[in-house]
Amino acid sequence: LWGDLTETGCMGQQSARKDQLDIISMAETTMMPEEIELEMAKIQRLREVLVRRESELRFMMDDIQLCKDIMDLKQELQNLVAIPEKEKTKLQKQREDELIQKIHKLVQKRDFLVDDAEVERLREQEEDKEMADFLRIKLKPLDKVTKSPASSRAEKKAEPPPSKPTVAKTGLALIKDCCGATQCNIM
Repeated sequence: LWGDLTETGCMGQQSARKDQLDIISMAETTMMPEEIELEMAKIQRLREVLVRRESELRFMMDDIQLCKDIMDLKQELQNLVAIPEKEKTKLQKQREDELIQKIHKLVQKRDFLVDDAEVERLREQEEDKEMADFLRIKLKPLDKVTKSPASSRAEKKAEPPPSKPTVAKTGLALIKDCCGATQCNIM
């Protein structure tokens, strides 16, 4: 019985090694490395979508604040303009000039904001295209590996990668509308 595994205790060591491997690996045994990579890519994409949405919301908040400031200054300017020129004091005339300058600066700042939003949108479009190409390349080999000939007929097509959430109006469109309404006449 020389070399019998049950006698020498080697069988127990092999079993213990298998248990250790199970403990070391936290991955589900049903997922292949390619599937894990794909899932990680989808999660990364979702994170990018959320960061983009946060950026859009920040642009919109900045735009709303700028429009509010512009509207406040315009209201004050209208009150001063309503005073007949003969009745205005020197201080009121100076304030009129100051308000015009402030409004002009805020409009310029808003123009820069709109330009930045457009540049960001174009950059994101390019990133979306690159990510779609990457995922398409990643999905093709995975489809061949995961589908068996018998089950391929019954299965639905692979789920497309998560896309950017659609909004009735994009952040850029809201920014271009200035305050989201037609009441603002600064543009």
